[in-house]
Amino acid sequence: MGRYGDLNYGFLTKAGFLFGLGLLLFGAGGEILGHAVYGDLPAWQNTLFTYSEGIGLVIGFFSPWIFGIFLPLTE
Repeated sequence: MGRYGDLNYGFLTKAGFLFGLGLLLFGAGGEILGHAVYGDLPAWQNTLFTYSEGIGLVIGFFSPWIFGIFLPLTE
């Protein structure tokens, strides 16, 4: 057992990146399809899709750095 418990770094890295990518695709796809099908979307939906894109980028970028590089090196 390591310093941070019994963590599977490979799984956490891949799952975090794919979760971030999924959020990014959800936000971008919702914006594109929503505007194509419905025209102008309500403000709360624009906010939801925009935040999904931003949070997806942050999670997708930092997850490999944290779970793939930083935590294994500090253990």
